[in-house]
Amino acid sequence: MSSSSTAVVILNYNGKKFLETFLPNVIAHSHPHTIYVADNASTDDSVDFLKTKFPSAKLILNEKNWGYAGGYNEALKNVKEDYCMLLNNDVEVTPGWLEPLIRLLDNNKQIAACQPKMLSHAVKDEFEYAGASGGFIDKYGYPFCRGRIFHHLEKDQGQYNDSKEVFWASGACLFIRNDLFKKMNGFDADFFAHMEEIDLCWRLKNAGYKIYAEPSSIIYHVGGGTLNKVSPHKTFLNFRNNLITLTKNHPKGFLWLKILFRLKLDGIAGIKFLFEGQFSHFFAVIHAHFSFYGNLNSTLKKRKEQQRHGAVLSLSQAYNGNIVLESFLSGKKKFSELNKGFIK
Repeated sequence: MSSSSTAVVILNYNGKKFLETFLPNVIAHSHPHTIYVADNASTDDSVDFLKTKFPSAKLILNEKNWGYAGGYNEALKNVKEDYCMLLNNDVEVTPGWLEPLIRLLDNNKQIAACQPKMLSHAVKDEFEYAGASGGFIDKYGYPFCRGRIFHHLEKDQGQYNDSKEVFWASGACLFIRNDLFKKMNGFDADFFAHMEEIDLCWRLKNAGYKIYAEPSSIIYHVGGGTLNKVSPHKTFLNFRNNLITLTKNHPKGFLWLKILFRLKLDGIAGIKFLFEGQFSHFFAVIHAHFSFYGNLNSTLKKRKEQQRHGAVLSLSQAYNGNIVLESFLSGKKKFSELNKGFIK
């Protein structure tokens, strides 16, 4: 039995439908751990529903909708447990799901955070987009997963069932040491949502810690519950936040050359949106770039702040190739097909 205390913290915004569907399952399979629901100033009747139907869940009321990043930063000020499972409200958990994650962190103090194996709620034998069996980036900052490269999802046939060091753990089910979350000042609230977990995991790695995937814990994720998968706002956040993450955390060598290369590839993606008639997404890419430029001063200050606190900016565990070219030009769709190795 672990001596560490664990909290499951579910961030909610207008998610009564998801809470009604998934919270009973979380409560049933998370005993004896404490469950919190942090409400991001919902305008539906989520709060009254929780008070009436789930009085055992501790309620945290955020003053406004701070987004995913700011919402969790505010919520965890009220959480004292040693470990926190930051869980989306659209997740079905399985019996004993927390125990392997707790054991992993109990047994290795260098592991700051981890995630379970994430499968699709709609297609139970298929990996789920948001994290699959652990997240990685390539050396240009493009994210992908064991089990998911861009929009290609692999079937789960036990091929990624090993507990493994990864580059990032999914924000949909991020199991993290509470003290380290607070030591790192949590998520970067300027991100609002999307990619803030990659940024946090990278900062933790720069501070000397490790991130793991623990597939003996399994969850099923609906996905797209907060921002629609084809939302132009998500396209904006995706492109902008990825450039900010790269600029904040990448070691000095070749950083600006990579940023220029990334801007060109983003431009190609924008032109593709234009030719496909997806004009709102085309303008979202342009908006993302101008927002990146406008925030560059602030981003560089955050970069320097890390280094001032002793962080060593590193690409350790990043894939030593270009996932865009390998996927779209060479046709590699599976994690197991990547053969350029990972940076030590």
